[in-house]
Amino acid sequence: MSENPLFNRYHLNNLVDDDSEFIPLLSSEDEEQMNTEETPTELAILPLRNTVLFPGVVIPITVGRDKSIKLIKDAYKADKIIGVVSQKDIAIEDPAFDDLNRVGTVALIVKMLRMPDGNTTVIIQGKKRFHLDQVTQENPYFRAKITPFEEVRPLNDDKEFQAMIASMKEISLQIIQQSPNIPSEAAFAIKNIESPSFLINFISSNMNAEVAEKQQMLEVADLKARAELVLKQLHKELQMQELKNQIQSKVKIDIDQQQREYFLHQQLKTIQEELGGNVFEEELDELKEKGEKKKWSESVMKHFQKELDKLQRINPNSAEYSVQRNYLDLLLDLPWNEYTKDNFDLRRAQKILDKDHYGLEKVKERILEYLAVLKLKGDMRSPILCFYGPPGVGKTSLGKSIAKALGREYVRMSLGGVRDEAEIRGHRKTYIGAMPGRIIQNLKKAKAANPVFVLDEVDKIGSDFHGDPSSALLEVLDPEQNNTFYDNYVEQDFDLSRAMFIATANNLSTIQPALRDRMELIEVTGYTQEEKVEIARQHLVPRQIAEHGLTKDQVKFTKRALDKLIEDYTRESGVRSLEKRIAKVIRSVAKSIALEENVSEKLDTADIIRIMGPATYHRDKYENNEVAGVVTGLAWTSVGGDILFIEALASKGNGKLTLTGNLGDVMKESAVIALEYLKAHSESLLGISSEVFNHYNVHIHVPEGATPKDGPSAGIAMLTALASAFTQRKVNAKLAMTGEITLRGVVLPVGGIKEKILAAKRADIQNVILCEENKKDVDEINKDYLKGVSFHYVNSMHEVLKLALSKEKVKNPVKIEVPEKKQKELSIVN
Repeated sequence: MSENPLFNRYHLNNLVDDDSEFIPLLSSEDEEQMNTEETPTELAILPLRNTVLFPGVVIPITVGRDKSIKLIKDAYKADKIIGVVSQKDIAIEDPAFDDLNRVGTVALIVKMLRMPDGNTTVIIQGKKRFHLDQVTQENPYFRAKITPFEEVRPLNDDKEFQAMIASMKEISLQIIQQSPNIPSEAAFAIKNIESPSFLINFISSNMNAEVAEKQQMLEVADLKARAELVLKQLHKELQMQELKNQIQSKVKIDIDQQQREYFLHQQLKTIQEELGGNVFEEELDELKEKGEKKKWSESVMKHFQKELDKLQRINPNSAEYSVQRNYLDLLLDLPWNEYTKDNFDLRRAQKILDKDHYGLEKVKERILEYLAVLKLKGDMRSPILCFYGPPGVGKTSLGKSIAKALGREYVRMSLGGVRDEAEIRGHRKTYIGAMPGRIIQNLKKAKAANPVFVLDEVDKIGSDFHGDPSSALLEVLDPEQNNTFYDNYVEQDFDLSRAMFIATANNLSTIQPALRDRMELIEVTGYTQEEKVEIARQHLVPRQIAEHGLTKDQVKFTKRALDKLIEDYTRESGVRSLEKRIAKVIRSVAKSIALEENVSEKLDTADIIRIMGPATYHRDKYENNEVAGVVTGLAWTSVGGDILFIEALASKGNGKLTLTGNLGDVMKESAVIALEYLKAHSESLLGISSEVFNHYNVHIHVPEGATPKDGPSAGIAMLTALASAFTQRKVNAKLAMTGEITLRGVVLPVGGIKEKILAAKRADIQNVILCEENKKDVDEINKDYLKGVSFHYVNSMHEVLKLALSKEKVKNPVKIEVPEKKQKELSIVN
């Protein structure tokens, strides 16, 4: 709603005598009488610059042009009827006939007043709309021929139109309520208008819209369409008014808050002066006293004193004062040359590591070696260790155990997803909201300059336009540089050389080479089945029992139950999923106890199946050796070892090789090498002619085609499968193998031996063929885990085939031979 026009329209009574014909609101009867009045064929035309007159609406206008004043005076003396038309362009001072819109309103001059400033104010009321046809007079004012404007009205029972009118009233009342300058009479008027067409005209005239938009509404002949147009404009105006009120309210709250804080500061200052003390001076004295007790170097002390002097010159009520104060507090809180005393009792350290972590003997030994060197050297710079391996094997918790063993503070900083270099080095103080880097922040929390600092997930650092955090870590993790670590916020060198940094990672390939080079890499491999059982028994089960409010007497697991959980419901190198499964079982027991149901004293495999449901994972077991061309291979996965079957088949054809099973490039190359080596040495290895391979297609398949497979370690298994397929000889029972081959027939070592051998044992394999150079890997495995498995070490494929192929042929062997016709051709050539 336009505020001033409404105000003016409802206070026009002050300008009009009681005897005048002024009608503030039209009733339906008044409107009907007005519509029956005849429209003159010719009228004097009054151009309006900044408003539009609607039928039935009363508005005051100020007349300033000489032509307009002449027209008003002549009409006022006559029948007081004129034509009112708005200009197309309000900027034109003296419009021509073509500058006027073609639809206008017949108007009755209600009153003409001479104002004190010399202007003439006229109160006019709209009657009916008309079309402007032809000008008949241009001087002293316009006269023109007009024709009536026909209006299309909706039916009386049009529900949609009635709803529009109701909405129009409701929104208008909301706008009036939210606008403080519109008088209450406006709401009274809206509520009391009975005629829908007059309501539309009244709102159109008074709303806060441009002249062009109002003219558009005036020119719409269909009353329902005009109502829809007005309703859209009202919605827009209501939203604008609500937004305006929100902004004004927010600004008022902000100003009130600032004034309140100002008065409170002034009162506080007065109270402090009355009490005879100045809190800011006391703060400065306190900072100075703390600074004198710090063990910092001379350069840091001078810097602190300089910053303290700067604080004294800053107005305590300014924002800069708190920034400077926070900076000085940080300098005081940092542990400059403050160290905890190390405990180098290696036997105690051994006990702590054994208590916190089962297995990982090789890792513990490396850790104790470092602690021994630190004990002997005394001031040796701490090593930078990097534990890498699959998730859930205890890399992060190893750092915690080292801190406990040494008696140092423990700090963990997760680097996963860190993309901003300022996270490491901090922001410069010139920035608003500047902070020190996370290295300095964590040292402040540790309150010691020699903590065990775990940099978790160092392989998951990102980089973008903010910089490369891994490059910033180069200084942190270099013993030759980190004694002068520079944080942008602190602006002073800090000695990190006595801190023991331990990084953890899952994948070394994603770590920047320069960063990887600065760290001592220690592999933390996955746990064996036996180790997982012991970890569950000693650590996971007791912890979950305590967390679920039970006692050890209420829940007990048999070894078979834990074996069942590990084999059928988890597939991982670590023990995270295992702990979740144990928690699920204990929750089920807790529910039974709470419901006072019978609970088994010891949980066995049947209880596990009842609680957990069908097995989630199924491990492959050795099947048999009744089919030619099937060999058991050994594979390493991120969740431990597994067996896989290599299947080879020879069918009549022209020597085509087909590989299936979702194999990677390296594995495909191993298959090609195996076939070519077999072709070249078929007579010495198998006693068959190489010509056979030209008459048979070869198909090698590795089951579970949905699982991607790659790597060279299936080389000897593929060659053995091909040899079995072409000779139809059985592969020796309960035998598995792993190793890479070359075109010379040499067997090369492969990785993941521990996981592969443990997978073989789980699959009931009794003999394993390995490269001679992998013997050292087998020697590192606990002998208790190897019972029942024999190892055969080889260097060439001749040795592999001797160990792998039986002299016995399979049942119903397929005859693999050169066709008779080809044999005759060969004998003629020979």
